[in-house]
Amino acid sequence: MHSFFKTDDSWAGLILRVALGGVIFAHGAQKLLGWYGGFGFEGTMGFFTQQMGLPWLVAFLVIIGESIGSLGLLAGLFTRFTAGSFIVIMLGAIMTVHLPQGFFMNWMGQQTGEGFEYHLLVIGMSLALLVAGGGKWSLDGLIARWLGEPAVVPVAKRSEAAFALRMF
Repeated sequence: MHSFFKTDDSWAGLILRVALGGVIFAHGAQKLLGWYGGFGFEGTMGFFTQQMGLPWLVAFLVIIGESIGSLGLLAGLFTRFTAGSFIVIMLGAIMTVHLPQGFFMNWMGQQTGEGFEYHLLVIGMSLALLVAGGGKWSLDGLIARWLGEPAVVPVAKRSEAAFALRMF
């Protein structure tokens, strides 16, 4: 249980989770609340299930993952779980919609849809959070301390261990 919550005390984890959580929240708010020009919960569920043919549970989990999950990520709560769910969501988006459009987003309006470069960035940021945890000021760190384990892995200790491994 401790490894699920432990994190280092780095600024990098904080910066990654706030940037990623903020961007994904905007997408989730479109899907759940209809903010920022989105269709809201019913419209998104209808599109995912009727137009795209996704099972209702998958559609529901995408909406909740992007909206509620991003709020948890901003707070550093369940960082690894949320990062893993973002990876699954983005891989699903690439495979079901964006792969045929190529790598680049539709900057010039010459494609029929958007490419997958954004999704790869989300996957990369999520992988970093999955490995390192939420970083400084995360609720995960508080939970790890509450569980009686050290919440923070000192950066110097990790560097020494990495150096020792390189020696062999």
